[in-house]
Amino acid sequence: MHQIANDILIPEFFRLIEQNKEVLFTPSGVSMRPFIEGGRDSVVLRRLDRPARRGDILLAKVVFPTGETTYVLHRVLRVLDDGRTIILQGDGNLRGEETVTPDNVLGIVVRITSPNGHKKPLLNGRLWQILFPLRRYLLKIYRHSILKWCY
Repeated sequence: MHQIANDILIPEFFRLIEQNKEVLFTPSGVSMRPFIEGGRDSVVLRRLDRPARRGDILLAKVVFPTGETTYVLHRVLRVLDDGRTIILQGDGNLRGEETVTPDNVLGIVVRITSPNGHKKPLLNGRLWQILFPLRRYLLKIYRHSILKWCY
């Protein structure tokens, strides 16, 4: 598998999404475990044609106070200020949130596919958020047992 730098790939995603095309790619990282397994599962992005809602999985550009930027594929925790502020967090993250505006949302995940071609359900993550105090333990069980059996 080839990896292409985000600063090359993401603008191309955005260009295609703005043309109402879907973009298929394999994200990297573990921040969306257990629902998206980086380097294995693939996702399809589409333009977000409505206001972001709690539970959506978005590809967004995060701009830090220092001016540095990064891109994240994370779930919406909450939407504030009549939709002008979106708070994101990876399902596999135990702390840390990102704040973005709708202008920095590049697309929404509309499909997740495992390596065997099985389409994973697009859950809204509410139960996972309720289980936040137990997430550390659930992720450990996932990493040390379920992940080894399934992949």
